Amino acid sequence: MSKIQKKQKGENFSAYLSIWVSITGNIFLFILKFWAGIVSSSVAVIADAWHTLSDSISSIIVLISVKISEKRPTSKFPFGFGRSDTIASGILSIMLVVISFEFFIKGVQKLMDKQTATYGVIVYVAMILTVVFKEVMAQISIWGAKKSAIKSLKADAWHHRSDAISSIVILIGVFLSKFFWWIDGVLGILVALIIAYTAFEIMKDVFKSVIGESPDDEYKQKLKSIVLEAANMEVYPHHIHLHAYGNHHEVTFHIYLPATLEILLAHEMTNVIETALKEKMNSIATIHVEPLPENFKNQNKL
Repeated sequence: MSKIQKKQKGENFSAYLSIWVSITGNIFLFILKFWAGIVSSSVAVIADAWHTLSDSISSIIVLISVKISEKRPTSKFPFGFGRSDTIASGILSIMLVVISFEFFIKGVQKLMDKQTATYGVIVYVAMILTVVFKEVMAQISIWGAKKSAIKSLKADAWHHRSDAISSIVILIGVFLSKFFWWIDGVLGILVALIIAYTAFEIMKDVFKSVIGESPDDEYKQKLKSIVLEAANMEVYPHHIHLHAYGNHHEVTFHIYLPATLEILLAHEMTNVIETALKEKMNSIATIHVEPLPENFKNQNKL
């Protein structure tokens, strides 16, 4: 097994661990909060329970997307299946929009009907446990996202954190409910808006991934360092474009080589650079060679 394969195996383990923690934890919290919502006749608590269950469903979607992204490239799909991760994030955001709209309507209806809720000890317990558990799950998902570079895990982490925030809002409202009859309806609307904001943030990342972004400075600096080390001479990497397909990266860039260098030697050098980038960054490189301009260092172009 190559170093890249071992690295990917470790990354996948961290992703799977994060996902299964999310699924089991969310199912437990859903049951607890749904029961608390039924007992207290609270639309806000029931909405929060379904928000939690949506986290579990979203984690299952992420699990499926990770499995799909592991498939090897084919002649029909030469760049692999890494963007199934992006598709999964898009599905999550749509789910959240639907849930948000539904509970916004329920919150408004409860205000119009002047319905109240009766909060008991079970609601306090459910909300406090949710805040603690969901923040722990968010941190685990963030850890998994950093280890595996899977964007939908980051979306899952936001999912967890938004649930923790909405539970804090409900908990505050529970303390105030004895003073305001309308607090549960308002809380239901607030939770719906929190869910909608989460959906917006996830969808924003999906659009960025689909449309394409320039690589960040950290990626550029690491690439340049590897290129210069592999070439063993100053070749001025520039015009860098990154095409991300989940864990699979296609990168294109230009380098300068002496105008008198033979084509065969230029070809050998680009092969050395491409091999180094594959081994150290798991990036498949396509390199365009340009002749080094005269008095280049004095022109300050790079």
